Amino acid sequence: MTDMSSSAAPAPARPLGRALATLRGSWPLIPAALFLAVAFVYPVALLLGRSFVGSDGGLSAENYARLGESTVVVRVMLITFKIAGWTTLFAIIAGYPIAYLLATLPPSRRNLLAIFVLMPFWTSFLVRTFAWIVLLGRNGALNQLLQALGVSDPPSFLYQFSGVMIGMVHALMPLCVLTMLSVMENIDKRLTDAAGTLGARPAAAFWRIYFPLSLPGAAAGGLLVFITSLGFFITPALLGSERETVIVQLVIFQIKEMLNWGFAGAIAIMLLVVALVIFYIYDRLVGLSTLSGGDVRGSSSSRNPLSWLGSKVGNLLLTVISEISDVIGRALGALMPVRPDRKPRRIGGKVLRLVALAGIAFLAVPAFFVVPVSFSESQFLSWPPKGFSLQWYREVLDNPLWIGAAWRSFVVAFSVAVVALILGVPAAFYLVRRARRTTAIMAFLISPLIMPHIIIAVALFYLFAQIGLVGTTIGLIIGHTVLAIPYVVVTVVAVLKNYDIRLDQAASTLGANGVRTFLNVTFPLIRSGLIAAFMFAFIISFDELTISLFVTGGQVTTLPKQMWDDALLRVSPALAAVATLILAFMTAVILGSEILRRRGVAKQ
Repeated sequence: MTDMSSSAAPAPARPLGRALATLRGSWPLIPAALFLAVAFVYPVALLLGRSFVGSDGGLSAENYARLGESTVVVRVMLITFKIAGWTTLFAIIAGYPIAYLLATLPPSRRNLLAIFVLMPFWTSFLVRTFAWIVLLGRNGALNQLLQALGVSDPPSFLYQFSGVMIGMVHALMPLCVLTMLSVMENIDKRLTDAAGTLGARPAAAFWRIYFPLSLPGAAAGGLLVFITSLGFFITPALLGSERETVIVQLVIFQIKEMLNWGFAGAIAIMLLVVALVIFYIYDRLVGLSTLSGGDVRGSSSSRNPLSWLGSKVGNLLLTVISEISDVIGRALGALMPVRPDRKPRRIGGKVLRLVALAGIAFLAVPAFFVVPVSFSESQFLSWPPKGFSLQWYREVLDNPLWIGAAWRSFVVAFSVAVVALILGVPAAFYLVRRARRTTAIMAFLISPLIMPHIIIAVALFYLFAQIGLVGTTIGLIIGHTVLAIPYVVVTVVAVLKNYDIRLDQAASTLGANGVRTFLNVTFPLIRSGLIAAFMFAFIISFDELTISLFVTGGQVTTLPKQMWDDALLRVSPALAAVATLILAFMTAVILGSEILRRRGVAKQ
C-alpha cells in the first residue's frame, strides 16, 4: 500500500508540469500580452465600468438611457458613419488601381513608386491638413487652377463636406493601398497566365480570376479605413464645419468642457461595440489574418462568401464592360479602320497606369504646397505666397515652447519605437513559428489598431489621473506604445512569413545555439523588416495627437498637440513653417532608413 501511495503521488504534478512547459514555450508572447493587458485592456475595462456609474454614485444605466434619448448623439453618430462610409468607398476605388499597379511592377520600380504612396503616411496628419487648407481655400491653388481653365465661379471646397472627403481620403488611402497590396502580392500570377493560354482576354482573366482573389484585400483595406475614420477628428475639425462634427469631438467636449466621464464613457463604449461587431463580421467572412497579408478564410469561392460575391460582381462588371468596349470598338472601327499589317493596341494597361499615377500624384503632391507658404510675408495662409521672408522660421525656432514640444516628441517617438520592437518582435516570432490559435492571439495583439483611438485615449486618461501619470513623459510613452505594438507585430509577421525557416534549422544542425542563430542568420535577413517596423512605430508616435491631447493634461505638450492648439487659435504661416520642418525631418529619417535597409540587403 505504501508503495502504491508513493508511486501515485507525483501524478498531480503532471498538469502543473505541462502548464510550466507551455508557459516556457510562450515566453516570447508574455511581455507584449502583459503590457497590453495592463495598459490597454484594464483601462478600457475601467472606462466600461465608469459608464455604468450614475449621478448618485451607484450602479445605473442612466448614461446609456441618455445616450438613446439624445438626438445630438444620434445625429453626430450618423454624420460619423456617413463620413467613414464615403471615405472607405473612395479610398478603395482610388486605391485599387494603385495597389494593382504596384503588385504587377518589377520590385525596383515598385519600391520607387511605393515611396510616393507612403509619403502621406510618413508626414504628419496636421501637415497634410494644412496643405489642403492652402489648396482648397477660396483663393487657394485649386480654385486658381479652375479659374485658369475657364471656370469663372469655382465652388468652395473648404469647410464643406467635399473638403472633408478630400482630406480624409488623402489621409487614409495609403493604409488601404498597403493592405490591398499585401494580399495582391500573394495572388499567383500563373492563374491569369493560364487563363490567357486557354483563350481568355486580359479583361476576362482579370475580372473572373484576379478580381475575386483580390477582393479580400479590398475588404481588409476598407475595414481598416472605416474603423480609423470612426475615431478620426483632425480633418473634419479643420476642413469641415459644424455640419461635419464627428463623434470624437463630442467625446472631447464631454470630458474637456462638461467633465461628464460617465456619458463620455457610454459614447466611447457604443463606438467600441460598433467596431467589434464590424470586426466580427469581417473575421467570419474573410479572417483577420488577411490584415497581415495572410490567407483568406476558406480559400475556395464555395467556402468563402466574399470570394463568391467577388466572382459574381466580377462577372457582372465584365459583362457590362465588355458591352461598352464592344460599342466603343465598333464606333472607333468605323472611324479608324485597323490596317491588317499592324497589331491592335491595348489601351487598358495604359489607362490603368494613368489612373494609378494620378492617384499617386494626389497622395504625394499636396504636402509640398505647404513649403512655399512658409516663406510668405503674409500674416495668413494664402496662395500664392506673398514675398519672401524667414520670419516664421525665426518665430518658431526662437520660441522655447515649439523647441520643447519638438524635442519631447522626438524622445517619446524614439523610446516608443524601441519599446514596441522589444515587445512586438518576440510576439511576432511566436505567432509565426509556435502559436496554434493564431487568429485569437493576432486579434488580441492588433486590437489597439482596430479600436478607435479616442477610446484608448479616454481610458488611459481616466487611469493615469488616478495614478499620477497625466502630464508625464512616461505616460505618453505608455500610451503611444499601445498604438505602436500592432504595427510592429503586423510588419514583422509579414516579413517572417516569407522567411525560410530551413536556414535556422541548418544553423542549428551545424551547432549554433538559438542566440547565435538569431544574430548571425535570422537578424541579417530580416533587418530591413525590423527597420520598417521601427519606422512605423516612430512615425505613429511622432504624429499621434488623440492620446497626447488627453494624456498631456495641459502640463506638457508634443509637437502635434502644439500645432493643434495653434491651429485652433489662428492659422498662420508659422504652422506652415513647422509643417515644412517636420516634412524635412521625416524625409531625412526615411532616406536614412532606406540607406540602412539597402546596406543590409547588400551585405546579404
